[in-house]
Amino acid sequence: MSSPPGGRPAVRNAWVDPLFGWAARAAAVVTLGLLAGILVSLLIGAWPAIQAYGLGFLGSTVWDPVSNEYGGLVMIYGTLATSLIALVIAVPVSFGIAVFLTELSPAWLKRPLGTAIELLAAVPSIVYGMWGLLVFGPILATFVQQPLQSLLAGVPYLGALVSGPPVGIGILSAGIILAIMIIPFIAAVMRDVFEVTPPMLKESAYALGSTTWEVVSRVVLPYTKAGVVGGIMLGLGRALGETMAVTFVIGNFNQLNSLSLFEPANSITSALANEFAEAASGLHQSALIYLGLVLFFITFVVLALSKLLLSQLRKGEGTRS
Repeated sequence: MSSPPGGRPAVRNAWVDPLFGWAARAAAVVTLGLLAGILVSLLIGAWPAIQAYGLGFLGSTVWDPVSNEYGGLVMIYGTLATSLIALVIAVPVSFGIAVFLTELSPAWLKRPLGTAIELLAAVPSIVYGMWGLLVFGPILATFVQQPLQSLLAGVPYLGALVSGPPVGIGILSAGIILAIMIIPFIAAVMRDVFEVTPPMLKESAYALGSTTWEVVSRVVLPYTKAGVVGGIMLGLGRALGETMAVTFVIGNFNQLNSLSLFEPANSITSALANEFAEAASGLHQSALIYLGLVLFFITFVVLALSKLLLSQLRKGEGTRS
């Protein structure tokens, strides 16, 4: 092979590579700078509330702008409860979708079904919220909440979880809407990581007489468990930060009267969306920024735990568990 004349590629690479390296470093530094700037601005904005309430803000259920007293427990509980409900519903459904698309679906159905699931991720969150309030809420109240209350009336603990007016809005409704919203993300990631599994491993398992479930549970999942956990964490991050859909269906009630899933409640994001524009400068606005800071740390803790779990799982990825 003859080398290019004049040595121009070598001259060009002499400054292109350093320039590319500096550009990549600058992008990383800018990202870290933005993250640090957001954290500092949240700390500065929330400092009056931090001085006034300290960590007691996290355990107080009082939210009274009239008397200028604030506590974030109701919003924190609503955020965590709705996200947990969303995960409980979305993970098995997404797993079933991914298994069907990679192992069971006929070839002619894979592409249109996969595209249809991915299109759910493109629906604006406010549309999900309006649909949840106007269509899903009445259906949930009539066909789920009322039968559950009749079935579990008088049952200890379980009866308390379904107490309250069956109006179709509340923690359960918000959790289900969030589940519908994060299913496309988790299912798409699971499908992609399942397809990474070497076909030879699956074909060998089938040749030994394994069923589809045995192939998925003993071959596919052990090989791709890090990617599966990553997809679940992606969905959880979306659920924690969702605003408009939750605002429509959670009820926006700043009191925690019971732990019933049917009770209207509030979340950090819905409280910020509803009150921040009208909050007077001072303790009210600072308390809302304090809520934003709490959500920042919740997301940070979730991501840190997921990274720790992924690092442990990655050690055994590609091997039989």
